[in-house]
Amino acid sequence: MQRIDRLESRFAMHDLVSDYCHGFDKRDFDRFLAIWWEDCVWEIGPPFGRFNGHAGINEAVKDILWPAWLKSTHCTTNLRVNFTDDDHALGVSDVDCIGTTSDGQAQTVAATYSDVFERRAGVWKIVRRDVKMHHFSPLVGITLEAPA
Repeated sequence: MQRIDRLESRFAMHDLVSDYCHGFDKRDFDRFLAIWWEDCVWEIGPPFGRFNGHAGINEAVKDILWPAWLKSTHCTTNLRVNFTDDDHALGVSDVDCIGTTSDGQAQTVAATYSDVFERRAGVWKIVRRDVKMHHFSPLVGITLEAPA
């Protein structure tokens, strides 16, 4: 039974990581917020900072990040999950993001996400995400547009 539980848990964590990307990029705040426990910490680091709880997530997304990005596409890969017990796990994954900033500048970001997943009352969510930026760079002279 533990093997089946671990498989189901891994799929649940994979969905959380995917819903982070889909929620953010498609501007679906309810989907994005649903991945986080109320007492979560989202440590984005420079240049953005640390955000606590659902109120912090709301501030980060609606007041800082979405106004800064007209469009974005996150691609999260290499998710590795290590269980610390039946209801707690650590995850690490890499992300590449490309987008257009509010001033029309094409931008690329590469980072690593370090997650703390926790299961409460049978539901997995993220209780902490630390973001380590590897680069945050403009793509000078490039305009990102949908194909004609």
